[in-house]
Amino acid sequence: MIRFCIHYGIHFLVPIAIGFLFFKENRTRVILILLLGILIDLDHLLATPIFDPGRCSINFHPLHSYWIIPLSFLFLFFKKTRILGLALTIHILADQADCWLLGFET
Repeated sequence: MIRFCIHYGIHFLVPIAIGFLFFKENRTRVILILLLGILIDLDHLLATPIFDPGRCSINFHPLHSYWIIPLSFLFLFFKKTRILGLALTIHILADQADCWLLGFET
């Protein structure tokens, strides 16, 4: 249960908190974009089975791979892509925390 709360708390509560704390003028828009970072999980549709609670997503799914993660992190450094980069980074951090809680060393 703790793993579930940490993983999905990072996916959903952290973006809302960031929007409220740091983006007062565009709060709703930013929160929605940050929450849409979950769309990176569409790459799970390529896996069999689609959902495996014991699987570490990092470097298993294409959009969670070691060569994509730094590219999405780079979005943080450009004004036009900063919110998207933040959304992707939060998502990867949530999935990394899940992997650690599963006992994977990624």
